[in-house]
Amino acid sequence: MSTMTFGRAINAGLRRAMDNDPKVVLMGEDIGKLGGVFRITDGLQKDFGPHRVLDSPLAEAGIMGTAVGMAYRGYRPVVEIQFDGFIYPAFDQIVCQVAKLHYRTQGAVKMPITIRVPFGGGIGSPEHHSESPEAYFTHTSGLRVVSVSNPQDAYTMIQQAIASDDPVLYFEPKRRYHVKGEVDEAADPASSDMGAARVVTEGTDVTLVTYGPLVPTARDAAVAASDDGTSIEVIDLRSLAPIDFATVEASVRKTGRLVVTHEAAQSGGLGAEIAASITERCFDYLEHAPVRITGFDIPYPYSKLEFHHLPDLDRILDGVDRVMRRPNSLSGLEGAPTPQGAAQ
Repeated sequence: MSTMTFGRAINAGLRRAMDNDPKVVLMGEDIGKLGGVFRITDGLQKDFGPHRVLDSPLAEAGIMGTAVGMAYRGYRPVVEIQFDGFIYPAFDQIVCQVAKLHYRTQGAVKMPITIRVPFGGGIGSPEHHSESPEAYFTHTSGLRVVSVSNPQDAYTMIQQAIASDDPVLYFEPKRRYHVKGEVDEAADPASSDMGAARVVTEGTDVTLVTYGPLVPTARDAAVAASDDGTSIEVIDLRSLAPIDFATVEASVRKTGRLVVTHEAAQSGGLGAEIAASITERCFDYLEHAPVRITGFDIPYPYSKLEFHHLPDLDRILDGVDRVMRRPNSLSGLEGAPTPQGAAQ
């Protein structure tokens, strides 16, 4: 076991994948000599050469189009989108080409492309540098979408994504890049399922579902709630498309209550899909309607206002109070108004 930061764990996973398969090629803006703006690919061009770690022009559509051509020729390109808000110029390529070519060719063509996306807020970035665009891609058939929350998953799941014959969007919570954790570098990526959710904290009263940057916050909420005698079961989805509903369903059948939290805006978000699906599957077990704690239905705010936008410990615990039928911000007993789009 080694202790390493989240970002270093991704680097180590990329290195292992490149060692194991000469067809793995990295592409992106400033990922070579500079090592990327977050230094995730630091040292890889030096060790593997510029023919395998390619510095691309500042053109996301061109990067993705090139990756499609390389996949046609048997390579496994790993594309870095420098910031989450820069993925939109590549949206046409991802949704119209990458997601559909396997289906369009009746299985003759595979698209083993991994698209790394630093996402979410919490680092005080300017406009277009903090977004949560994951729901756009979970809506698109033909794409796998994952989000990692800790160094071990970062290390293992980047290798699983690269080994997959399906295109994978790999969302990295940028505010967690410097968080440290234990990583078993000898772990076999094939021994675990990239599509499986994980129960992070076991509980009996409330199921709290999240992913990516909010997993540590959810874990803190479980600890805080235990001081008041409330037992929260925290589930890290890990895979956003497909979603491991079996794990969530089993938990809700036990607890009878569901809270879902994510940074992205509420309308059309993952929380809505999870709430609807679990209501369909577990209606007879629910003691309260599912509750969503999300970002507001606004563009990501600038850095000085960001902490108001991102779900935090207090907002999550308020959602727990709601499903437990305790006084909360919507009950009128606390006198706190709820902004449009917040945990409706």
